[in-house]
Amino acid sequence: METRELRYFVAVAEELHFGRAAQRLAMAQPPLSRAIQQLERRLGVVLLHRTPRAISLTEAGSVLLREARTALDAVEAAERRTRRATGDQPGVVLAAKAGASRELLSKLLDAYAAEPGSAAVEVMLCGPGEPEGLLRTGRADVALLHRPYDTTAGFDTEDLHAEQQIVVLPKGHPLADRAYLSLAEVNAQTDLPLPRWPERDGSHPDGPGPQVRDHTQLFQLIALGLACAVVPESLRDRLRDDHAIVPVPDAPTVTTVIAWPPHSRSKAVADLVRTATRL
Repeated sequence: METRELRYFVAVAEELHFGRAAQRLAMAQPPLSRAIQQLERRLGVVLLHRTPRAISLTEAGSVLLREARTALDAVEAAERRTRRATGDQPGVVLAAKAGASRELLSKLLDAYAAEPGSAAVEVMLCGPGEPEGLLRTGRADVALLHRPYDTTAGFDTEDLHAEQQIVVLPKGHPLADRAYLSLAEVNAQTDLPLPRWPERDGSHPDGPGPQVRDHTQLFQLIALGLACAVVPESLRDRLRDDHAIVPVPDAPTVTTVIAWPPHSRSKAVADLVRTATRL
């Protein structure tokens, strides 16, 4: 398969509409339809269910969408890293979620800067879920990720820190005085629905909770009594007096990891990882 075909298919699979996909790709609709049909013939599978009113992905189409995104990310990453690999001592781009692992990140940057021959580190602070994408597309050389919220498949990783989770409630809520809550109890709060974070394509999943894009927005919604959220315990220092917290012992442990591409041969990345694991 060619990357051009994969880009065509991803556009159609995400839009689920040939007209919108053609518009997105800045091309006419007939050649786009023919390209998808040729791809199906060559693979010997049906990728899309087509009806006069709508199109939807088959199981094979869902698999190809997932694999195509990964393949296109790899191509994009190769281009970016190749361009950056210039000069005698190229710098390192480190992606991290804004507000998360702040103490760890600060210690890491200070310790690495003290190393002989350390490279310049450009820190990209971004929203939840974004560091993983920056690393996969080559915009970042290394990233601090958080399992289970981030997917580390395809990366080399070292575990750095593990922590429990808490539920953040509006101050004065009837459950705020509890010693602990279970995940089932948190999910059962219809008056305080859990937030809906954006998917990889920017869309939000269906559900009753409010759409959010960052923790500042989330914590304000909680203070207003419009949502609750289960978050890592380290975020408690970002909360205000109009919040209450309760431990959630059965919530999955959040593990902070440092991640990098397995094929990386960057000495600067290797030194940064060694410094992080030493800390």
